[in-house]
Amino acid sequence: MTATWRRRVLVVEDHALLRSLVADAFSQRGFEAVASPSAVEALRDIDAADPDLLVTDIDLGSRPNGVELATILRERAPHIAVVFLSNLSLEAAAAQARDTVEGASFVNKGAIGSVDELVDAAEAALADRPVRHVADAEGAQGALLRLSAAQRETTRLLASGLTNAEIARRRGVSVRAVEKSVERVFQALGLTGDDTTAPRVTAATLYRATYGDPRSGL
Repeated sequence: MTATWRRRVLVVEDHALLRSLVADAFSQRGFEAVASPSAVEALRDIDAADPDLLVTDIDLGSRPNGVELATILRERAPHIAVVFLSNLSLEAAAAQARDTVEGASFVNKGAIGSVDELVDAAEAALADRPVRHVADAEGAQGALLRLSAAQRETTRLLASGLTNAEIARRRGVSVRAVEKSVERVFQALGLTGDDTTAPRVTAATLYRATYGDPRSGL
């Protein structure tokens, strides 16, 4: 049976109540939400979270701030949509990130009437998120090249012949986190897992055809 695709959001906010309210609002709208109080903790969560969307305050009370966090994540996974929360005006907030976080959206905390308005803004940001440019790539191979860094690493380990439990030990995460990552890889590659397709074998074969056999590096 094909796994249900759930969009993932990483919420980074140093105020506990607001962080909880925002994460709950996204969960109620069908997202899988991971909440972190700081950029440092968010970076520790990133591989397991593998988010489609980052929602972060610009001022997190410590460094890295939200702009720096978004810049780091965009370097690792250019497909991530970004929404900044701020008490600054939209113009002032945009000025802080204009040159570093392409296509980011900005929400003024004091201007929103409800958390649902923030989720609506995030939905729009997801619809407009930057396209990952892949030259001369089509079909399944193009989808492989467009995987996030975390998804591509999961595929490399699959191509190396490791089980989910072995991948979990290598990455220092739970088996359930690996299972979710593998499900997302299959979904991104268009592998349905029906009677005519073995997603794990197909993903591994595709990786080896594109990047070579990774088993020699283990």
